Amino acid sequence: MATNKKPTTETAIKPNNVVNVDVILPETEDAATARVLTKPEISAAVTIQQWQGGITEVNTLASELAKQIDEANNGNMKRPEAMLLAQAQTLDELFNNLARRAHRQEGIAMIDPYLRLALKAQTQCRATLETLVAIKNPPIIYAKQANFANGHQQVNNGITPSHTEEIKNQQNELLTELPDETLDAGRKGAAIEADKAMAAVG
Repeated sequence: MATNKKPTTETAIKPNNVVNVDVILPETEDAATARVLTKPEISAAVTIQQWQGGITEVNTLASELAKQIDEANNGNMKRPEAMLLAQAQTLDELFNNLARRAHRQEGIAMIDPYLRLALKAQTQCRATLETLVAIKNPPIIYAKQANFANGHQQVNNGITPSHTEEIKNQQNELLTELPDETLDAGRKGAAIEADKAMAAVG
């Protein structure tokens, strides 16, 4: 059951950036605060609200974002598609604006930073449009399929080394002598200092 604090003069005139937290018993206030503040729509609403200069009420904004998230989860991608197209248009405007500013500069030292920013905007615009195309036209994945009938069958899609061959190759590599080394089992190796606490029991 959700419980809300009774409205007071302070809550009636609260700032636009105060997030409402409803405690759902038996959770504590700390748990309720953590649950609310980690919601994606709340995080986004706080960020948007700050960048907009506080002109929107954060809880109303979060409620609208939650509705949009539900629509996307239910398969309605109209808003994400519109958002991507709008962002691509904005990035294209940034590209053209920066390119025009670069043209008005004198000297490569002044032209270069504007052109770099312009090309970054152009790259982001292209990537945004590619994402939009991928959403509108998802790629088709063709997978090889083997149909197995009764009885033993072996299907080889391409030539790949068997697991047994890999083991044999690894064993052969381990038996290969390196320079200044021998495979003589009777040869004494160099002494290695052992941990006294881990000395071998004779």
